Amino acid sequence: MFTDKSTAELKMENKQLIAVCQMNSKENKDENFNVCKSMITRAANIGCKMVFLPECFDMICDSKKKTLENIEPIDGPLITKYRQLAKESCVWLSLGGLHEKGPKSETGKASNAHIVINSDGNIASVYRKAHLFNLDIPGVVRLVESEFSVSGDAVIEPVQTPVGKVGLGICYDVRFPEFAISMAKAGADILTYPSSFTVPTGSAHWETLLRTRAIENQCYVVAAAQYGTHNPKRSSFGHAMVIDPWGAIIAQCGEKTDFAIAEIDMEFLKNVRMKLPVWTDRRPELYGHILAASTPPFSEDKKTFNFGDVQIHDYQLFYKTTSTFAFVNHRPVLPGHVLVAPLRNTARRLSDLTTAEITDLFLCVQKVQKAVETEYGANSSTIAIQDGIDAGQSIFHLHVHIIPRKKGDFSGNIDQIYSELQKHD
Repeated sequence: MFTDKSTAELKMENKQLIAVCQMNSKENKDENFNVCKSMITRAANIGCKMVFLPECFDMICDSKKKTLENIEPIDGPLITKYRQLAKESCVWLSLGGLHEKGPKSETGKASNAHIVINSDGNIASVYRKAHLFNLDIPGVVRLVESEFSVSGDAVIEPVQTPVGKVGLGICYDVRFPEFAISMAKAGADILTYPSSFTVPTGSAHWETLLRTRAIENQCYVVAAAQYGTHNPKRSSFGHAMVIDPWGAIIAQCGEKTDFAIAEIDMEFLKNVRMKLPVWTDRRPELYGHILAASTPPFSEDKKTFNFGDVQIHDYQLFYKTTSTFAFVNHRPVLPGHVLVAPLRNTARRLSDLTTAEITDLFLCVQKVQKAVETEYGANSSTIAIQDGIDAGQSIFHLHVHIIPRKKGDFSGNIDQIYSELQKHD
């Protein structure tokens, strides 16, 4: 179902056409699909290599109850139809925000999933919206996304497409500059923000935010949009547009359901970055590093990972980023004893890590510690690194021990843990 393999069309030329779409979604998913199908087919016939649809392309209902009654998983009938359409039209699709049925759906919440489908009809990437929009102005507007959506937990590595490397965001994500920088640092040429902006916030901030993200990250920005009145409770601002890396609007939709065409020019992008070398002039030592976007846990491609001279199988992993992985320990000192290590197996000691790897490693340690304490009913942990042979390191691949602790461990001899780790291999 998922693929990161580039199809034959990934032999990129310097200039490619894309289509950014604008629509007015209603409750009926079939009608919304037919609207999108018409735009996709027409754009493909014109020669567009990729078509971008907005957030809520599947539906906009007037109640949480109706929404939850109609949500689907990614392998459901709606996305299956879009996969068939992408293959038939020989075009890549950015589906900007599916109401996704997942594990949290039974609790009354769905995910907001941005899905990329390649021209072979395969799913190339999925991003789940990280920032949830919680707006409640009494008597004016109420849109509290966290009441019906569950947030994603990863910034996804940009996906290679025929039009460039595409970084995936959704709507409210545009207000967080760190999010865009993370994708740009990972190599994004294009940042995407499929949206259903409200009218008050859209009229004040929409264009300014999009142009700012393009200028500061020196990327194209593509923002498909919902527009108009969906139901008595909800209206959207519209103004779907494409911004170039210089900050100019190069395509924009009017007040109707339609698409606009833009040219993605890689030579122009390179020239902008050459003339304004903001990436090499940065001073992260003054204001901190932002990690490059990472793929979500459980990459489906790789089945084994090197841990020193040992092979770790994918079923032993329970969390992974682009530079760090966490896995179960085959000889735990105490229940819940797990290991976190950099993926790069040439990192034998802490001093071998880059700044970005160190940051990612300890963010992963923090996340894993919280998870294992919750799982094992603990509120304390021993976190240790044996950095070098004289410190007890027996596998020469830097790793962090995370051991949830409880009262009474080792008959109350708290420090015995270090003797046990010294013997651990």
